Formats: sequence, structure tokens, C-alpha cells
Amino acid sequence: EGNPYTWWVGKANEKHYYWGGSGPGIQKCACGIERNCTDPKYYCNCDADYKQWRKDTGMLSYKEHLPVSQVVVGDIDRPGSEAKISVGPVRCQGDRNYWNAASFVTSSSYLHFSTFQGETSADISFYFKTSASDGVFLENLGNTDFIKLELKSATEVSFSFDVGNGPVEIVVRSPNQLNDDQWHRVNAERNVKQASLQVDQLPLEVRKAPTEGHTRLELYSQLYVGAAGGQRGFLGCIRSLRMNGVTLDLEERAKVTPGVKPGCSGHCTSYGMYCANGGKCVEKYNGYSCDCSKTAYDGPFCIKDVGAFFEEGMWLRYNFHSPGTSMKDLVSRTLLSSTDPETTAPDLNLSKEELSFSFSTTKSPCVLLYISSYTQDFMAVLVKPSGNLQIRYSLGGTKEPYNIDVDHRNMANGQPHTVNITRNGRDIVLQLDHYPPTSYSLPTASDIQFNSPKALFLGKVIEIGKIDQDIYKYNTPGFTGCLSRVQFNQIAPLKAALRPTNASSHVHIQGELVESNCGASPLTIPPMSAATDPWHLDSASADFPYNGQAIGDGVNRNSAIIGGVIAVVIFTILCTLVFLIRYMFRHKGTYHTNEAKGAESAESADAAIMNNDPNFTETIDESKKEWLI
Repeated sequence: EGNPYTWWVGKANEKHYYWGGSGPGIQKCACGIERNCTDPKYYCNCDADYKQWRKDTGMLSYKEHLPVSQVVVGDIDRPGSEAKISVGPVRCQGDRNYWNAASFVTSSSYLHFSTFQGETSADISFYFKTSASDGVFLENLGNTDFIKLELKSATEVSFSFDVGNGPVEIVVRSPNQLNDDQWHRVNAERNVKQASLQVDQLPLEVRKAPTEGHTRLELYSQLYVGAAGGQRGFLGCIRSLRMNGVTLDLEERAKVTPGVKPGCSGHCTSYGMYCANGGKCVEKYNGYSCDCSKTAYDGPFCIKDVGAFFEEGMWLRYNFHSPGTSMKDLVSRTLLSSTDPETTAPDLNLSKEELSFSFSTTKSPCVLLYISSYTQDFMAVLVKPSGNLQIRYSLGGTKEPYNIDVDHRNMANGQPHTVNITRNGRDIVLQLDHYPPTSYSLPTASDIQFNSPKALFLGKVIEIGKIDQDIYKYNTPGFTGCLSRVQFNQIAPLKAALRPTNASSHVHIQGELVESNCGASPLTIPPMSAATDPWHLDSASADFPYNGQAIGDGVNRNSAIIGGVIAVVIFTILCTLVFLIRYMFRHKGTYHTNEAKGAESAESADAAIMNNDPNFTETIDESKKEWLI
């Protein structure tokens, strides 16, 4: 049905659906990225379902998800369907000094190191990032000699020095701003023959040394990185500072220096893509974090579903305005804005909206989600008596609501399903699970404005005024099942109810809301027993479907698992007791033998018999037999 049969579990016990050669959130193999899969309809060679063996291979290189602790493989119980999995070792490589960095937060901030020993040769390289237009990167002084690197303007980097023949300055001018808060590389060299300066990939600027005169650079002061001698220091970040092949430990020195912080911001430029599902990357000095407050997700990368189990008759209402807010105040409210909520919306009439959530249920009909208004406008997502999904829009201008019926599949099959609805004016795009999106269009007579939205309901509609007859019928007894990652534009009602946020005051709940991820991470194959499942996992090792606190019919699955474990333990104890009793009270028999006389002196048992009985023959009579009783 388009949902993954196979995944792997990494650090933080999170499941991942991307494979070697791909990246987080992409849900493809390397061939899907390179567009050369065996079957072009799929994104992995192994999805081709051919009779010949196919292979997907590659490196998993996003270190925040490593190491791989478990792999789950499905769809192998069909005749002729096989899978082979090989997980290679974790290998770490790279120069930790490459990201050894310090942030200079004031123009008088500096770090000091021992005198730079570069009498005849100096090789200096580093990366910088700033939004300031000028500042000294580093400087070392002598009696008259000196060496200095600085940002002279927003487009100029200067390398200047004096070895006793007078000051020499080399300037590289960039056609683009260098104070754009992006990383730029500086490489300066000086020897007895020439000096050079290069910034990024700009042309190398070279200055020949005079044929006569001094050649040795004699310095005595400490090396200052940042402000020195009352000059305006560098504001921003410097990393990977190497002086004649030696990397200076900026981070360690910054820990004990006021005005300078270890580490550097700017990681979002490289790693911000890993904040998934609309999470916002937030810079930190030693890395970055993901702000998930405007999403329906949680976790360090905004990929952990926030969901809940709904018992029969339970419902949740999210008011689009705070309690006690007047209609006049509502005009400037921006909660429903589908763009940045910081911007001011002229009114609350929506011409576009985005809705996404996942659910699982076995009961139909029911109301999954309903959005009411102060007018007659509404939007609803329903499960019909047949188990099919229906999206219903009523925006005015038509006698009957506009219905989108998805009749080709039963959605009340107990499996998790994902729903994504986007409307822009008259155009509606619906995507179910991993099926291709389908486009629809409102009738030409229909209004395209959703006027004055009032509240969002989950599970049941409890609203004053007239309600659509079908929705009223579906309202009893109500939704039973799981809802997860519900988001309407910038609003995440389930997350607001389950996490303390600024929007929590907008939520009203009838019944007990139990957090669970049973509506997330679609699982499309029936679970196998531990005895027959070669990839059986410990239930405590990862967040798998149906490991929430409660599920339908009031049965707690965690309790069921615990009960099964207890039953196995009791059975083992009983078996052990039976064995012990049998051992302790076994029949103690007697071993009788009619041993021949003279056996002690005989060389063998046969010899003893022969010595004892002169009439011995090859036939042994009954008296010579041994019995175990």
C-alpha cells in the first residue's frame, strides 16, 4: 500500500527509512537519488519484485543517526520472496581540529598564544564568518617587525608584515560581500622569496620579496587572535586556525577567556536540512538544535510523532482564539496564518490551508476532524459507513457541500493511514499514505474563502448551531482509535494538548487523553510471532506502532506483552519443579552381579570366569548374567 516494509533503527531508538547513498527523510536508496533503479517506478532496486536477485548498497553517513542497532525486513513470507541483509562496521574519520572554533562576541575580545615562530617561513590558514564590516583577525609584534591579517572592509582582506625593510601589504578584493555570515577561507604565506594571499577561490595575490635587505621576521610579543593594541577586533567566528602546520586550540583557550566563546554558530548552513517536518534550525555555539514548536512533531530532529488514543465518546476542541478574546481582537490574530505566524493577517478569512495527520481505527462511520466557523462554512474529514474516506468542504455559494470520496480502499482496517490536504483557492490536492497526490477543484459556484474559522474538533463535533446531517449522524458514538501529528497550518492541536505550550490554553478535552504513537509509522504487514520472526525485536528498543499506553477496546498492549512474559516465566518454573521432583524421588534400584571368584587376581573378566569354572563353555548360563533393576 505504499508504506515501508523495511526500516532500520539507529541512535535514540528512532526508525529510519532511508538507505545507503541517500539521506534522512528522503526514503530512497542510492538508485532513487541517481534515478537508475531497476524499475523506474520505485526508488530502490529491491522494490522491483523481480525473480532475479537485486541489490541496494551504500554508506550511511549521517553520524547523528549511527550506529545501526537493528534492521527490520518485511514482505519475505511470500513464496520465492527472500532477503539478505549485511551491515558493515562503523568507521569514523576526519580531523576534529577542522571544527575547532571560537566566537568573538565583542570588538575588544581576543585570545593570546605563544609567540609565532616564523622567522623565514610563515604559512597561516583559517576560516572566518562574520556580519561585521571590518576587524583584526590576528597580529604578532616585534620591535619593528610585525605580521597581521585583517578584514579591512566588507570586501577586502589584508595581509601585512614588516621584516625590517618597511611595511608590505597584500590586499585581496572580493566582488561579493565577505560579511555575509557565511564561511570564507583565508590562506596567507610568506617566505624569503615572496608572499601571497588567497581568499576562497579568488585569484592568488603575490608579492615578490626584495632581492636585498632583511629576510628574517623577528617577533617577541604574544600572538593575538582578535583585538590587539587598541585596534578594533574581529567580531564573528574563526575556526581551523593553522600556523605553520600547527592547529591552535581556540576552543580550549576560549573556555577561560572572557568575551570569547568556544565553538561557533553557523551549523545550520550545513546541517539545517536535518530539521524535518518544518522544524526550524537554531544556531548554537557548539552546534545547532531544531525548534519543533511550529510543527506537530517532537524530538531532536522534529521527527517523533505526537499522537493520542481516543476512547469512544472522547473529543478535543481547539479554539482559534483565546478564551475571552473579542471579535475585534480576532482580526489581528495570526494563529491560522498559513505563512509565518509573525506576520499580521488582515482578517481571518482563509483562501488556502494545509492539513495533515495520521490515524488508525476499526470503527466506522466516524468524524476524524472538523473545522467550524462563525458562519456556515466548515471543513470535515470523515470515515463513511463503508470505511471509505470523505473530505467535505462547505465554503458557501452552493446548496450542498463539495465532497471528495476516496472509494478505492477501506480506511477502517486498523492500520495507520496518513492524510495530507492542501487547498489554494479553488484547487485541492489530496495525498493518502504514499500514493501519488490527486488534484480536485471546487465548483465554480463555490466561494474560495473559508470565512471566520472558529474551532477545530477531533473525534467528535460538539458545536452550537446547525450541523450537517451526515456529520451529525457520524457523531454517534464518535471516533475510537488513534490520531497522530495533526497540523492545520501553523496549529498542532494534539501537541498543544499533550505538551505545555503557549497554545495549551486554546485546548478543551472531554475524556482522558492518553498519549500514544499507535496512529503513526504505518505498518502494512501483519505482525509475526516471536518464534517465527527472524528479525524479532525487543519491544523496549524502539518506538514501534502500537506501543502507546492504550488502544481500542480498553486493552493495554504493554500489559499484554508483560502478561505473556509472566506466563512464559511461570511455565518455565513449573517445568523446573517437575524435573526436580522427578530427580529427588526417582526409584533407587539395586545393581546385582554374580562376580566370579578370583576376579581380583585375574588379568581380565573372561579369565576370572574361566578360572572359577573348569567346565566353562562359550555358552553363558543364566546365573552368569548381570541385571539392572
